[in-house]
Amino acid sequence: MASSATSVLLHPSSALSKDNDRHGRVIFDPSLLQNEANIPKAFLWPTSERPDCLEELEAPVVDLKGFLQGDESSTGRAAEIIREACLTHGFFQVINHGIDPSLFREAMTNADQLFHLPLETKLKIERQPGTFWGYTGAHADRLSSMLPWKETLSFGYDDVGSKNGVVNYFVSSLGKDFESIGWVYERYFGAMKELSLKILELLAVSLGVDREYFREYFKDGESVSRCNSYPPCQVPEIVLGTGPHNDPNGLTLLLQDQVGGLEVLADHKWRAVKPQPDALVINVGDTFMYVINVFE
Repeated sequence: MASSATSVLLHPSSALSKDNDRHGRVIFDPSLLQNEANIPKAFLWPTSERPDCLEELEAPVVDLKGFLQGDESSTGRAAEIIREACLTHGFFQVINHGIDPSLFREAMTNADQLFHLPLETKLKIERQPGTFWGYTGAHADRLSSMLPWKETLSFGYDDVGSKNGVVNYFVSSLGKDFESIGWVYERYFGAMKELSLKILELLAVSLGVDREYFREYFKDGESVSRCNSYPPCQVPEIVLGTGPHNDPNGLTLLLQDQVGGLEVLADHKWRAVKPQPDALVINVGDTFMYVINVFE
């Protein structure tokens, strides 16, 4: 479908003051975009980059209950499943991971509330260059073409840093009314980081090295936590929420909603990862692959 650019959609909102317009830098405002008939050219992706996904990825679902309870036979089975997944595409899902599903629901609900805030409020926590913290819309602050149709809120969570850093960030940036949201994400990100260290133990077992091998290597590393929102699009077939990419980090733990949309390139084909209730999608990233190659 043909689409033309329209300048009104990618300029600073007229609702923002002169001090908040970031000196003319483009700003993604989905509330305006959704009312337009045409998609701006900056959001269009070449046909060759648009996955036509029909098949489902056989990403195994690993039950972590026995492993977390210290059962050696269950640990061995889980490690073998993970080993097979990593030898093929590097993706698997985990259930019975020890994180309360109610915390998942709180995190999702609060993310919806944050992304539905007025644009001028979200820009109070706009991510600054060189940092992991804050809001971005379509990465329009650093890209000019093939923009992703999404909003993102990121946190540089690090449990060896300042105590209650996420809570303090929300209160200092948005005010006391956002303290409860800060506590939800403080607990959520802390639980996800601890689980990531547990999964690193399983990866070590799957590779036949000491169980603490990778945990010790990564435990003091910085974790980046990210919430993504994909607003409705009137012509979804010509845009991408997130473009094709490799995860550069060591390990990604992804909580999907039940809408789905995650696709993985495996055997030269894009394949969908079907959401599982209360499961987490795990992806082994480039940094972990590098570490394995260095220490072999």
